[in-house]
Amino acid sequence: MKPTTLHNTMRTAILACVAALCLGAFAAAGPYDETADAKAQLKAALNEASRSKRPVLLVFGANWCGDCKVLDIAFKEGATAALISKGFQVVKVDVGKFDRNVDLADSHGVPLKSGIPAVAVLSFRGEVVYATRAGELADARHMGDAGLYDFFARVLAATTR
Repeated sequence: MKPTTLHNTMRTAILACVAALCLGAFAAAGPYDETADAKAQLKAALNEASRSKRPVLLVFGANWCGDCKVLDIAFKEGATAALISKGFQVVKVDVGKFDRNVDLADSHGVPLKSGIPAVAVLSFRGEVVYATRAGELADARHMGDAGLYDFFARVLAATTR
């Protein structure tokens, strides 16, 4: 093999490794922890909720879902973020390709086939007080921060009476 060919082959291999590492880091940085024990997280959130008297917001979604990513950004920035952090204990539940934690969604009255992201709100006692049943958040990217804020403000008001 000529030195130039060897150099090009090595450079290509190194670039491929760097690209794979970058893609792996990007995929791991999604809003949903694909390795999390959602039931254990929910139990911990309910324990905290019983102390804080705040409802638990179960957010069902997946890292491949664009609307789920938009909702996650709204939970971190803007008016919706302040409302969510003040009003709820949040548990994000990865549903994979509708092959993970489906039983958890079902047991809380959330039909995932209506679309994700989807949510259930539990009282600090663990009772379901609200669930999206008709894909209310499945178009989060078009709701905008104001629409998401209004949605969660209504849900919070209805669940904390």
